[in-house]
Amino acid sequence: YVCSTWGNHHFKTFDGDIYQFPGVCEYNFVSDCQDAYKEFTVHIQRALNSNGHPVIQYILVKMKDKTVYLKPNLVVVDGQIVKTPYYASGVLIESNEIYIKIYAKLGMVLMWNQEDALMVELDNKFNNRTCGLCGDYNGIQIYNEFINGDASYNSITYGNMQKINKPDDTCDDPDETKALPSCNEHRDECQKLLTSSAFSDCRLRLNLEMYIQACMQDKCACNGEEDSFCLCSTISEYSRQCSHAGGRPGEWRTQNFC
Repeated sequence: YVCSTWGNHHFKTFDGDIYQFPGVCEYNFVSDCQDAYKEFTVHIQRALNSNGHPVIQYILVKMKDKTVYLKPNLVVVDGQIVKTPYYASGVLIESNEIYIKIYAKLGMVLMWNQEDALMVELDNKFNNRTCGLCGDYNGIQIYNEFINGDASYNSITYGNMQKINKPDDTCDDPDETKALPSCNEHRDECQKLLTSSAFSDCRLRLNLEMYIQACMQDKCACNGEEDSFCLCSTISEYSRQCSHAGGRPGEWRTQNFC
């Protein structure tokens, strides 16, 4: 079971909801929340890069008595810069030009492309035990994330609730009253991209509609600019999730595309 975030502020919870939350504070991405003693926490902070694209600036992971701080091409463990592969007390950290990966014996794998996309896979012993932007991992969509008792939240309210309050924070919460546009005029184009023959092994493994919706939001947000970030980040995520589900996506990138 995987929770991920990518591209233009998209999130996919363990239970399968895909939503958008454009916050640039530090947030609880996923933590073990069952007891006062947390086995692990993962915090993230996004920022806009020089092209105006949202990228993950840093990831902060706490596991038992270890603190791992990740920035692009930088791994810091308990305050010390370390070389990878790094292994100590049940935690293995590997990196290559694209990904930094953490394997933790407690039942977590974390994979970050050092830009926009982060994926966390958890052992099912954490069912119904997590909180944060990834949701509660209870296997039921919407419930306890966007509907809790009699209250219902939109994705922005839900995201703002996951903020880590730090005394010197200067970031603003996204406005909860602003609804996202419907972007229907981009449906055909997105559907065509995601149902190309390269992805024929993916269709039965993933919920295609959710990725079409995310792609439509991307196209809207980019106002027709043919910018590869707008077009490619959701398709890349679809391809990653397909591989993760055991599918074999074909070669979809070309010289002129992504």
